[in-house]
Amino acid sequence: MIRITVNGRNVELNESMTVEQMLDRVEVPPNYLAVEVNAEVVPREEYTAHVIQNGDQIELVTLVGGG
Repeated sequence: MIRITVNGRNVELNESMTVEQMLDRVEVPPNYLAVEVNAEVVPREEYTAHVIQNGDQIELVTLVGGG
């Protein structure tokens, strides 16, 4: 069992996964998304390789338009 925090909420995962796999499980538009793991931005080209570890603090930030 892997325990992480996503946007301030405790989440338990059954297995390790990459950032890309985690994003497949949440309902946010990936084109307008920034991912931070432990206060460091993960570049989009690293989503398939960056593996989420036990205890990671993850922030998913979506862009919102307005005026």
